[in-house]
This record gives sequence, C-alpha cells and structure tokens, in this order.
Amino acid sequence: MAKRKRLTPPRPEDLAPGPQSAPETKGMFPSYPMGVAPAPRRSPPIADMAGAAAAHAALSEVSAEMQTARDEGRLVQLLALDTVDEGYLVRDRITVAEDEMQTLMASLRARGQQTPIEVVETAPGRFGLISGWRRLTALRRLQQETDSAEFDTIRALVRRPEGAAQAYVSMVEENEIRVGLSYFERARIVARAVEAGVCADVPGALNTLFASASRAKRSKIKSFLPVVETLGAHLRHPTALSERLGLELSQRLQSDPGFAARLKDRLRKAAPETPEAEVVLLTRALADAKGQGGRKADGPARTGAGRAPLGAPPGEELAPGVFLRETAGGLHLSGPGLTPALVARLRKALAG
Repeated sequence: MAKRKRLTPPRPEDLAPGPQSAPETKGMFPSYPMGVAPAPRRSPPIADMAGAAAAHAALSEVSAEMQTARDEGRLVQLLALDTVDEGYLVRDRITVAEDEMQTLMASLRARGQQTPIEVVETAPGRFGLISGWRRLTALRRLQQETDSAEFDTIRALVRRPEGAAQAYVSMVEENEIRVGLSYFERARIVARAVEAGVCADVPGALNTLFASASRAKRSKIKSFLPVVETLGAHLRHPTALSERLGLELSQRLQSDPGFAARLKDRLRKAAPETPEAEVVLLTRALADAKGQGGRKADGPARTGAGRAPLGAPPGEELAPGVFLRETAGGLHLSGPGLTPALVARLRKALAG
C-alpha cells in the first residue's frame, strides 16, 4: 500500500500581502480540481495502427482500381495530338461533308471534347488511332486555325485489342453507330481488311467486321465489292452511290465484260465535279447499256396520254440527264437526272 503524504498548513509569512506575493492560482486553472491539469488524452496505440492500416488499404484499393481501368482501356487519358497516328488502320470512312465538319468544330470550340477517341499504344508515348477520326481531324484543324494550347491535346481511351481484327471491328462499329457508313465504304473496308491480311477471305471479313449486321445486309455489302474493286479508283464521289444504283452497277459489271472499260472512259472524259453529276453519269451509262427495242434508254417506255411513242426522242435536255418535252396536256420531265433532290428543289421553286 502506498504511503500517504502528510499535508502541512501554510505559514503566516506566505499568506502576508506584499510585492513578492505569489500569483493567485485559482484563476489560472478555473476548471481543474485542486488546480492540477489532467494529462492530455491520447488514442490507444492500437487505434493509431488500425487507422493507418485502413488509410493504406484504401489508397492501395484506389491505386489498383486505377491501374485496372488503365489496363482495360476505361481510363480517359490526355494525349498530345502529334502522338496519335491516324494512319494506323485503313480508314473505313472516305470523306466527311464540310458542313458536318464545321458543325463538329463549332461544338468542340464551344463545349470542348465530350467523347474520347480510341487508340492503341504502338510504342512508348506513341498511339495508333482506332476510332474517332472525325474528332481528331476537327481538333487538328482547330489547332491550326487558332494556335491555341486548348486544342493541343485530345482525350482518349487507350485500348488493348486482342489483334488487328478486333481493332477494325471497333472502328467499324463506332462509325456505324454514330454516323453510318455507305455501302461503298462498308465494302471497301472489307476488301482492305482482306488485302492487309487482317482477315483470311471475304466471308471471314464480313462475318468479323459486320457480325452484328443481318445476313441480308452482309449480302448487299458483298454485292458492292465488284464496284469497289473495278471503279473505286475512278469514282470521285463513291459515297453518293445509293444502294439500288450500286447493286445495278455491280450486276452490270459482272454480266457485261465491256461495260467497265466504257464506264471508266466516260468517267475520265466527264470528270464530274459534284456527287449529283456523277450519279447522273452512272445512271445514264446503265440506261445506255440496257437499251431495248432500238429506242433511247433515257426516253419514256410507254405510249398514252402525255407519253411519247416508242422511238421518240426524250425531248430537250435541260441539264445532264434531265429532259423536257411538251405534250398536249402540258410539260413532261424525264430522265435519270431527275433525282429526288432535284424534284424537291423544283417543288420549292414552283411554290415560291
């Protein structure tokens, strides 16, 4: 048992007032019993260790999740524009209308890049473009026009495709979902994938690149391949080909051995500057190849009120492939150049 200390009363001289009197201690420690301050409270060492371990575990978990996201291509990274090679894959999209590009550039200028592109790391600090060619092109044009540091970088997801075929699939699917490809562009990327050895043959390329497409759609893409292989280098506006016109061209190219040479010659001589002019030329070439009964292919085929008899000239050619003929009932327009777009413009002009 601990020995108790005896307390002695204060001496009179200690209580006498004077210049040397001790300061009053009551005001110094107003809330401490008997004027003695308690020792500061400290958490137990085990609590400190547990808190440090929890913080370390949380940091490790966040770091691991970040690394997993990076490995799986889910982490958006900021890359310098000049580190991205747009020629890594053969692009499926051939051209982009200027008005569409200007709209995209205006959006990027006003709101910034909202959707990242997809790339693959080809070397340390170097990347090959998988999808997002329009966004990359628009940002590069903005960088050249403004010389602003705002457009020096691009947001990207760094993917790790299992092979070249998977990279091509990602590119095709992204474009199909966002804007949609023409049948010519779809057939072209199939042909290029086979040429590059990405796919062994055409059926394999169709089933790989367009696995989500219907069988009928894959069949139409395959039917466009003769157009791509025979006329691809000679068409200035191949994406303007409609599905019907492209299929008719494909059938004629396969059934008429001399048609390809004749058509290439017409394309070379005419050198159509607009998509509409090229469509008219191709349509007239098909009509000429189909000429029946000695009549002009562009002329009306039936007789009756307002129609010319067989062998009659189609009328005055107002524009390439557009013919005007006066009849008892009024005026008659005909010819392959009478496209839906032209009809719409005529309706608007007449209504105005």
